[in-house]
Amino acid sequence: MRNIRVLIVDDSAIVRDILSRELSACPGIVAAGTAGDPYVARSKIESGNYDVLTLDIEMPRMDGLTFLKYLMKYRPMPVVIVSSIAVRDNQAAIAALELGAVDVVHKPGGPFSVEAVVDDLCAKIREAAATPISRLAAVSARLNMPGKSLPGNGVLKTRHVLAEVSTTEKLAVIGASTGGTIALEELFMRFTPVFPPVLAVIHMPERFTASFACRLDALFELHVNEAENGEKILPGTIYIAPGGYHMLVTASGADRIVRIKDGPKVFGQRPAVDVLFN
Repeated sequence: MRNIRVLIVDDSAIVRDILSRELSACPGIVAAGTAGDPYVARSKIESGNYDVLTLDIEMPRMDGLTFLKYLMKYRPMPVVIVSSIAVRDNQAAIAALELGAVDVVHKPGGPFSVEAVVDDLCAKIREAAATPISRLAAVSARLNMPGKSLPGNGVLKTRHVLAEVSTTEKLAVIGASTGGTIALEELFMRFTPVFPPVLAVIHMPERFTASFACRLDALFELHVNEAENGEKILPGTIYIAPGGYHMLVTASGADRIVRIKDGPKVFGQRPAVDVLFN
Protein backbone atom coordinates (compact mmCIF):
# COMPACT_ATOMS: atom_id res chain seq x y z
CA MET A 1 0.00 0.00 0.00
CA ARG A 2 1.42 3.41 -0.93
CA ASN A 3 2.39 5.94 1.70
CA ILE A 4 0.03 8.72 2.79
CA ARG A 5 1.42 11.92 1.27
CA VAL A 6 1.12 14.89 3.64
CA LEU A 7 1.45 18.61 2.92
CA ILE A 8 2.49 20.57 6.03
CA VAL A 9 1.25 24.18 6.17
CA ASP A 10 2.76 26.22 9.02
CA ASP A 11 4.44 29.62 9.13
CA SER A 12 7.20 28.35 11.45
CA ALA A 13 10.20 26.90 9.58
CA ILE A 14 11.17 25.01 12.74
CA VAL A 15 7.75 23.38 12.98
CA ARG A 16 7.83 22.47 9.29
CA ASP A 17 11.26 20.87 9.68
CA ILE A 18 10.29 18.93 12.82
CA LEU A 19 7.01 17.69 11.37
CA SER A 20 8.67 16.73 8.09
CA ARG A 21 11.24 14.63 9.94
CA GLU A 22 8.89 13.08 12.51
CA LEU A 23 5.98 12.35 10.17
CA SER A 24 8.25 10.70 7.62
CA ALA A 25 9.43 8.41 10.45
CA CYS A 26 5.83 7.22 11.01
CA PRO A 27 5.13 3.97 9.13
CA GLY A 28 3.00 4.55 6.05
CA ILE A 29 3.34 8.35 6.11
CA VAL A 30 5.63 10.65 4.17
CA ALA A 31 5.93 14.43 4.44
CA ALA A 32 5.69 15.14 0.73
CA GLY A 33 5.77 18.93 0.92
CA THR A 34 5.70 22.04 3.12
CA ALA A 35 4.32 25.55 2.81
CA GLY A 36 4.91 28.64 4.94
CA ASP A 37 1.57 30.27 4.14
CA PRO A 38 -1.74 29.47 2.39
CA TYR A 39 -0.69 31.05 -0.91
CA VAL A 40 2.30 28.74 -1.21
CA ALA A 41 0.08 25.86 -0.09
CA ARG A 42 -2.43 26.63 -2.85
CA SER A 43 0.28 26.46 -5.50
CA LYS A 44 1.60 23.17 -4.13
CA ILE A 45 -1.86 21.63 -4.00
CA GLU A 46 -2.46 22.61 -7.62
CA SER A 47 0.80 21.05 -8.78
CA GLY A 48 1.16 18.13 -6.37
CA ASN A 49 -0.67 15.01 -5.29
CA TYR A 50 -1.37 15.07 -1.55
CA ASP A 51 -3.63 12.86 0.53
CA VAL A 52 -3.81 14.91 3.76
CA LEU A 53 -2.99 18.49 4.71
CA THR A 54 -1.90 19.63 8.20
CA LEU A 55 -2.82 23.25 8.81
CA ASP A 56 -1.93 25.90 11.38
CA ILE A 57 -4.56 28.53 12.20
CA GLU A 58 -2.39 31.56 12.97
CA MET A 59 -0.45 32.45 9.82
CA PRO A 60 0.56 35.59 7.90
CA ARG A 61 -1.14 36.83 4.71
CA MET A 62 -4.19 34.58 5.28
CA ASP A 63 -5.32 32.85 8.46
CA GLY A 64 -5.86 29.09 8.46
CA LEU A 65 -9.64 29.24 8.87
CA THR A 66 -10.05 31.47 5.82
CA PHE A 67 -7.81 29.19 3.80
CA LEU A 68 -9.70 26.12 5.03
CA LYS A 69 -12.99 27.64 3.88
CA TYR A 70 -11.61 28.29 0.38
CA LEU A 71 -9.99 24.87 0.26
CA MET A 72 -13.16 23.00 1.22
CA LYS A 73 -15.21 25.10 -1.19
CA TYR A 74 -13.05 24.60 -4.27
CA ARG A 75 -10.72 21.63 -3.61
CA PRO A 76 -11.99 19.50 -0.69
CA MET A 77 -9.36 17.27 0.88
CA PRO A 78 -8.77 15.82 4.38
CA VAL A 79 -7.32 18.42 6.75
CA VAL A 80 -5.95 18.02 10.28
CA ILE A 81 -5.55 21.27 12.23
CA VAL A 82 -2.24 21.50 14.14
CA SER A 83 -2.33 24.72 16.14
CA SER A 84 -1.68 26.25 19.54
CA ILE A 85 -4.65 28.58 19.14
CA ALA A 86 -6.92 25.53 19.37
CA VAL A 87 -5.83 25.23 23.01
CA ARG A 88 -6.56 28.87 23.83
CA ASP A 89 -9.72 29.29 21.76
CA ASN A 90 -12.17 26.40 21.56
CA GLN A 91 -14.36 28.35 19.15
CA ALA A 92 -11.54 28.47 16.58
CA ALA A 93 -11.27 24.68 16.71
CA ILE A 94 -15.04 24.26 16.43
CA ALA A 95 -15.10 26.65 13.46
CA ALA A 96 -12.41 24.54 11.78
CA LEU A 97 -14.47 21.38 12.29
CA GLU A 98 -17.56 23.13 10.94
CA LEU A 99 -15.57 24.08 7.85
CA GLY A 100 -14.71 20.43 7.22
CA ALA A 101 -11.46 19.75 9.11
CA VAL A 102 -11.33 16.06 10.05
CA ASP A 103 -9.67 16.59 13.44
CA VAL A 104 -7.65 18.94 15.62
CA VAL A 105 -4.27 18.36 17.27
CA HIS A 106 -3.16 20.81 19.94
CA LYS A 107 0.29 22.30 19.54
CA PRO A 108 0.91 22.71 23.29
CA GLY A 109 3.55 25.45 23.27
CA GLY A 110 6.54 26.65 21.28
CA PRO A 111 7.78 25.19 17.98
CA PHE A 112 9.64 22.27 19.58
CA SER A 113 6.50 21.18 21.46
CA VAL A 114 5.13 19.57 18.30
CA GLU A 115 7.41 16.58 18.94
CA ALA A 116 5.16 15.70 21.90
CA VAL A 117 2.07 15.31 19.70
CA VAL A 118 3.58 13.45 16.74
CA ASP A 119 2.16 10.03 17.72
CA ASP A 120 -1.34 11.50 18.06
CA LEU A 121 -0.92 13.40 14.81
CA CYS A 122 0.19 10.28 12.92
CA ALA A 123 -2.93 8.44 14.10
CA LYS A 124 -5.19 11.32 13.08
CA ILE A 125 -3.50 11.59 9.68
CA ARG A 126 -4.22 7.91 9.04
CA GLU A 127 -7.86 8.44 10.03
CA ALA A 128 -8.06 11.53 7.83
CA ALA A 129 -6.63 9.67 4.85
CA ALA A 130 -9.42 7.09 5.19
CA THR A 131 -12.14 9.78 5.15
CA PRO A 132 -14.37 9.37 2.08
CA ILE A 133 -14.09 12.43 -0.14
CA SER A 134 -17.89 12.27 -0.49
CA ARG A 135 -18.19 13.45 3.13
CA LEU A 136 -15.96 16.42 2.41
CA ALA A 137 -17.82 17.08 -0.82
CA ALA A 138 -21.00 17.54 1.23
CA VAL A 139 -19.29 20.37 3.12
CA SER A 140 -18.09 21.80 -0.18
CA ALA A 141 -21.61 21.67 -1.63
CA ARG A 142 -22.99 23.56 1.33
CA LEU A 143 -20.35 26.27 1.07
CA ASN A 144 -21.15 26.63 -2.63
CA MET A 145 -24.93 26.95 -2.21
CA PRO A 146 -26.19 30.44 -3.19
CA GLY A 147 -27.21 32.44 -0.13
CA LYS A 148 -25.91 29.76 2.23
CA SER A 149 -23.09 29.99 4.70
CA LEU A 150 -22.18 28.36 7.97
CA PRO A 151 -24.92 28.17 10.62
CA GLY A 152 -25.27 31.13 12.90
CA ASN A 153 -25.02 33.80 10.20
CA GLY A 154 -28.58 35.04 10.60
CA VAL A 155 -30.10 33.02 7.75
CA LEU A 156 -33.78 32.31 8.38
CA LYS A 157 -34.30 28.88 9.91
CA THR A 158 -37.03 26.73 8.47
CA ARG A 159 -39.16 24.50 10.70
CA HIS A 160 -40.04 20.99 9.68
CA VAL A 161 -42.65 18.30 10.35
CA LEU A 162 -40.07 16.48 12.49
CA ALA A 163 -40.84 19.02 15.18
CA GLU A 164 -44.31 17.52 15.61
CA VAL A 165 -43.13 14.05 16.65
CA SER A 166 -44.71 12.93 19.92
CA THR A 167 -42.35 12.72 22.88
CA THR A 168 -44.01 9.73 24.56
CA GLU A 169 -41.66 6.76 25.05
CA LYS A 170 -39.37 7.95 22.29
CA LEU A 171 -35.65 8.65 22.22
CA ALA A 172 -33.53 9.85 19.30
CA VAL A 173 -29.89 8.74 19.02
CA ILE A 174 -27.56 10.27 16.45
CA GLY A 175 -23.99 9.69 15.31
CA ALA A 176 -21.93 12.15 13.29
CA SER A 177 -18.38 12.15 11.96
CA THR A 178 -16.64 14.39 9.43
CA GLY A 179 -18.82 17.39 8.64
CA GLY A 180 -21.03 16.45 11.58
CA THR A 181 -21.01 19.88 13.18
CA ILE A 182 -22.77 21.32 10.14
CA ALA A 183 -25.08 18.33 9.76
CA LEU A 184 -26.22 18.46 13.40
CA GLU A 185 -26.94 22.17 13.23
CA GLU A 186 -28.98 21.68 10.06
CA LEU A 187 -30.94 18.92 11.79
CA PHE A 188 -31.44 20.54 15.19
CA MET A 189 -32.80 23.78 13.74
CA ARG A 190 -35.86 21.75 12.68
CA PHE A 191 -36.72 20.69 16.26
CA THR A 192 -38.96 22.50 18.77
CA PRO A 193 -39.00 22.12 22.59
CA VAL A 194 -41.64 19.35 22.37
CA PHE A 195 -39.23 17.03 20.55
CA PRO A 196 -38.19 13.79 22.27
CA PRO A 197 -34.83 13.72 24.06
CA VAL A 198 -31.85 13.46 21.71
CA LEU A 199 -28.49 11.84 22.43
CA ALA A 200 -25.75 12.66 19.94
CA VAL A 201 -22.24 11.33 19.49
CA ILE A 202 -19.94 13.46 17.36
CA HIS A 203 -16.26 12.84 16.68
CA MET A 204 -14.86 16.01 18.24
CA PRO A 205 -11.69 16.46 20.29
CA GLU A 206 -11.87 16.37 24.08
CA ARG A 207 -12.66 19.72 25.77
CA PHE A 208 -14.45 21.07 22.69
CA THR A 209 -17.82 19.34 23.08
CA ALA A 210 -18.84 21.61 25.98
CA SER A 211 -18.19 24.72 23.87
CA PHE A 212 -19.98 23.15 20.90
CA ALA A 213 -23.02 22.33 23.06
CA CYS A 214 -23.04 25.85 24.50
CA ARG A 215 -22.99 27.33 21.00
CA LEU A 216 -25.91 25.13 19.88
CA ASP A 217 -27.86 25.98 23.03
CA ALA A 218 -27.71 29.66 22.05
CA LEU A 219 -28.90 28.92 18.50
CA PHE A 220 -31.91 26.66 18.99
CA GLU A 221 -35.11 26.31 20.97
CA LEU A 222 -34.17 22.98 22.49
CA HIS A 223 -31.82 22.94 25.45
CA VAL A 224 -28.39 21.58 24.44
CA ASN A 225 -25.73 20.49 26.90
CA GLU A 226 -22.69 18.29 27.19
CA ALA A 227 -24.01 15.12 28.82
CA GLU A 228 -23.15 14.48 32.47
CA ASN A 229 -22.98 11.09 34.11
CA GLY A 230 -26.13 10.19 36.03
CA GLU A 231 -28.41 12.94 34.73
CA LYS A 232 -32.03 12.16 33.91
CA ILE A 233 -32.92 12.23 30.21
CA LEU A 234 -35.68 14.76 29.52
CA PRO A 235 -37.74 15.72 26.45
CA GLY A 236 -36.76 18.89 24.65
CA THR A 237 -33.10 18.36 25.50
CA ILE A 238 -30.13 17.40 23.36
CA TYR A 239 -27.25 15.61 25.10
CA ILE A 240 -23.83 15.79 23.40
CA ALA A 241 -21.41 13.00 24.37
CA PRO A 242 -18.27 14.46 26.02
CA GLY A 243 -15.17 14.21 23.85
CA GLY A 244 -13.02 11.27 24.88
CA TYR A 245 -15.81 9.34 26.67
CA HIS A 246 -18.49 6.85 25.66
CA MET A 247 -22.16 7.65 26.32
CA LEU A 248 -24.79 5.04 27.23
CA VAL A 249 -28.41 4.95 28.36
CA THR A 250 -29.62 2.99 31.38
CA ALA A 251 -33.02 2.62 33.05
CA SER A 252 -33.88 3.61 36.62
CA GLY A 253 -37.51 2.72 37.20
CA ALA A 254 -39.48 4.72 34.66
CA ASP A 255 -36.60 7.09 34.02
CA ARG A 256 -33.78 6.90 31.49
CA ILE A 257 -30.36 7.94 32.75
CA VAL A 258 -27.21 9.07 30.92
CA ARG A 259 -24.07 7.10 31.70
CA ILE A 260 -20.65 8.45 30.77
CA LYS A 261 -17.70 6.10 30.93
CA ASP A 262 -14.13 5.59 29.84
CA GLY A 263 -13.11 2.45 27.99
CA PRO A 264 -11.35 1.25 24.88
CA LYS A 265 -11.98 2.93 21.56
CA VAL A 266 -14.45 1.19 19.26
CA PHE A 267 -13.39 1.20 15.62
CA GLY A 268 -10.83 3.83 16.61
CA GLN A 269 -13.37 6.16 18.21
CA ARG A 270 -14.28 7.30 21.73
CA PRO A 271 -17.07 8.30 21.96
CA ALA A 272 -18.36 5.70 19.53
CA VAL A 273 -21.84 5.52 18.07
CA ASP A 274 -21.78 1.72 18.40
CA VAL A 275 -21.66 1.98 22.20
CA LEU A 276 -24.58 4.41 22.34
CA PHE A 277 -26.68 2.54 19.77
CA ASN A 278 -26.14 -0.81 21.49
